[in-house]
Parts: sequence; structure tokens; C-alpha cells
Amino acid sequence: QVQLVESGGGFVQAGGSLRLSCVASGRSFSTYAMGWFRQAPGKERAFGTAIDGSGGSRYYADSVKGRFTISRDNAKKTVYLQMDSLKPEDTAVYYCAAKTDYGREYGQDSTYPYWGQGTQVTVSS
Repeated sequence: QVQLVESGGGFVQAGGSLRLSCVASGRSFSTYAMGWFRQAPGKERAFGTAIDGSGGSRYYADSVKGRFTISRDNAKKTVYLQMDSLKPEDTAVYYCAAKTDYGREYGQDSTYPYWGQGTQVTVSS
């Protein structure tokens, strides 16, 4: 069982930056792939980015590529999402998710059994 707690959301102007953190409980954190998904008002939850258990492979949705960076510190059981050049369309609730790393389907939210409570990110124009 893994519990996830996100932090770092908030209000920022377009062009600004935010850094989200997600701390995991439980054991064997390095065996879990970690993902960040987001859900904007009136829209379905969408994949943002993911990282494999070792931190050696990272995956990004086209909408965030070049602006967002995912990283992890396995010693601290924490995954980070650095968001730069934020746009109003990045406004959403951001969720951290975890799953056993089988080396595939990093962008499929249905394959992640563990989710955080979400943190709101609001980007003003």
C-alpha cells in the first residue's frame, strides 16, 4: 500500500513557475513508476508526465514538453514536478500517482492504483 501527499500548488501569473512535490509512504519506493496527471475544470483527467523507478526514463505529454520537468529522490521517497513558463491552460488540479514499474503504459491513468489527493494550480493571464 502506498499513500501519496502532494504539495506546492498555488496561484501564479502566466510565465511564472511552480514546483510540486509528492511524498510517498510505504516501502520500496524505487520499484514504483510515478506520474503526474491533471484535471482542468470540465475536462477529463490527462497525462502530464511520468518517471520510471530508477529515474532514468522520463515521459512527457506534448502539452508540457519543454516546460515541465519531472524528477525523483528515492532516498526521500519524493517525486517533483518543476513547472516553468506556465500558461493559463495549465490551470488544473494536479495529481500524483504511483504504480509498480513494469516498464510500460506510463501515460495510462487506469494503470495507476495509488493517487494523491490533488493540489490546485491556477495560472492567471
